[in-house]
Amino acid sequence: MDCYGEELEHYPQFMIRLGLIIWVCMFTSIFANAEDGYQLWLRYNRIQNANLLQRYTNSIATWAVFGNSQVVESARNELRLGLQGLLNKQIPESTELSPTGSLAVGTPHDSPLIRSLGAAQQLDQVDAEGYAIYTTSSGNFPVTVITGNSDIGVLYGVFHFLRLLQTQQPIENLSIVSNPKIKRRLLNHWDNLDRTVERGYAGCSIWDWHRLPDFISPRYTDYARANASIGINGTVLTNVNANALIFRADYLDKIKALADVFRPYGIKVYLTARFSAPIELDGLPTADPLDPRVQSWWQEKVAEIYKLIPDFGGFLVKANSEGQPGPQNYNRTHADGANMLADALAPYNGVVMWRAFVYSNAANEDRAKLAYNEFVPLDGSFRKNVLVQVKNGPIDFQPREPVHPMFGAMPKTPLMMEFQITQEYLGQGTHLVYLAPMYTEALKFDTYAKGPGSEVAKIIDGQLDNHALSGMAGVSNIGNDRNWTGHLFGQSNWFAYGRLAWDPDMDAAEIADEWIRMTFSNEPDVIRAVSALMLMSHEICVQYMTPLGLHHLFDTGHHYGPGPWVNDLSQREWNPTYYHQADRQGIGFDRTATGSNATSQYFEPWHSRFESPTECPEKYLLWFHRVRWTDTLDSGQSLWEALCRQYDAGCDGVVRMHAIWNSVVGKIDSERYNEVDMMLHIQEKEARWWRDACLSYFQSISGLPFPAGFDPPQKTLEYFKSRSFPYAPGTKPRW
Repeated sequence: MDCYGEELEHYPQFMIRLGLIIWVCMFTSIFANAEDGYQLWLRYNRIQNANLLQRYTNSIATWAVFGNSQVVESARNELRLGLQGLLNKQIPESTELSPTGSLAVGTPHDSPLIRSLGAAQQLDQVDAEGYAIYTTSSGNFPVTVITGNSDIGVLYGVFHFLRLLQTQQPIENLSIVSNPKIKRRLLNHWDNLDRTVERGYAGCSIWDWHRLPDFISPRYTDYARANASIGINGTVLTNVNANALIFRADYLDKIKALADVFRPYGIKVYLTARFSAPIELDGLPTADPLDPRVQSWWQEKVAEIYKLIPDFGGFLVKANSEGQPGPQNYNRTHADGANMLADALAPYNGVVMWRAFVYSNAANEDRAKLAYNEFVPLDGSFRKNVLVQVKNGPIDFQPREPVHPMFGAMPKTPLMMEFQITQEYLGQGTHLVYLAPMYTEALKFDTYAKGPGSEVAKIIDGQLDNHALSGMAGVSNIGNDRNWTGHLFGQSNWFAYGRLAWDPDMDAAEIADEWIRMTFSNEPDVIRAVSALMLMSHEICVQYMTPLGLHHLFDTGHHYGPGPWVNDLSQREWNPTYYHQADRQGIGFDRTATGSNATSQYFEPWHSRFESPTECPEKYLLWFHRVRWTDTLDSGQSLWEALCRQYDAGCDGVVRMHAIWNSVVGKIDSERYNEVDMMLHIQEKEARWWRDACLSYFQSISGLPFPAGFDPPQKTLEYFKSRSFPYAPGTKPRW
């Protein structure tokens, strides 16, 4: 009786503890299965199609990975994780082949079995980073082989194979050879040492500089996995508006710690080099690139870096632009500055990526022409380990720009593409805008530099001008938000960038299909709906922000919303009024021979097409031409009416996008469905804000009435001008 009494006395405490344990377990289980976006496209969830699951399980009854390097270990771990998750069982690792099917992974160098399965012949057309995936047999036993000439090729092949499983493709009769067309496939992080991110909309920097090098977040490994899965092989860790402190010894130790995490995934680290670092760090009286003391300083600093990080990639440099120091401070050229750094890096096979994003208020010239004017005369004067990094358009990551005229104009110099992944001028962190159509529009543009067939993709991959050095850079949209990119669909732009850096000839729709299947579902209804939504989203954004070739209409500092009226900034090319030049008669920037003559920087037939207001593609009309409000366009509408209708169409387009998303309710997990649904509500409101603010302003300039049946803005122009967002993400001080 006493024993029972003692138990009863403690029963309430026992039950409370038991209840807490059960609650914690339930919460942990729910959280573990919650779709919060952290896994990106590497969701190895069980395949729901029972027949397909059985086919896959039969084809991969055993598997083996040969080799013992860090990179091979990454491939082994990824394959184990992927197979166990997708097939919902632990597939035995064994070199014994199964009569139903086996998977053998490795280089011929590491495995007699791989050699015996014909890898040498399969690898004849495979380069150092490429891979082959093929089906063969040993005796009567079917075998799937993933192989490469290097360990990193094997890792890329493993990710490709897992992608086949994730997207539910047949694997019984494979014959795949894949090589990256571009050698250096980089993310450019605009991350500062205080963990702010310039133009970042997904939280703070993921690099925890204060706790490095001793605290290594698991997120660093997941970052490397995600990049390797899409073929990215380099990362520039720091902002192009550089801080010389990154070269201090204690920070180099932090960089080494990150490089050690990334190396097993084939990712090299790069740094942005502040040109004045010798002055700021060691008190040199000059940073003149032709001064022997400066040259020695950089040589010693580079040697110090490579002693810590033997596979360091090199430097990215923003010089003599937007206040950044550079060689022009000493009456030297961009080539003088780039070559000085290139000479220091050359003994270690490092490269310099010298940005062509330059403009100066001192030059009374169209900003769209400035980079061409400064760099094209220097063609052939850069060292062999220098790439000139050029944005896709000649202004600054606008929703739509014509291709930069530098592409094709410097045949003696390797040019690398710089794309925006973060959406600085494309709705930032709140708008769903799939950027692959914008990327492919630029990559497939035929410059005619050497006649027909001179596409931008062929210029940047080196084949048009026989350059061994090639590169592509994407300005990263990654932050420490749980889902990495702030907006869930921002992940698709990171994914698309990587896929296009590997193969610039890929189609935007093909990439969207892959990402949807890996991220959401293989259900046909979901794929059709979400793909349609994604593929229409960029054009819709252009319509409600900058239609008919308008550009740089964004408000000051944050670039968050419309500000076509802004005209009081200290540099004329920071003012939206400089770009649209609207007055009572018309609107648009005259870049023809009667204006700035920027059209002359393009090859024929583009020069003539852009020069003619009737031949110029309508999507670039106001970029190249000044047009009267009352002029009639090909549609039969006046320019004013067409502009109004374009803004209207953009708003209607977001409503259609939202309706499409509503159609997949219940077919996508509620966590991610609801998150995107809320974002689309924001996008609808902000698209209307863009429409009403811009048209209110342009009507105040033109004095024309809105077209019949047009829903006029519900707020006054004064209201739109009065709005302020001092703490919007990515905000900069008013210049």
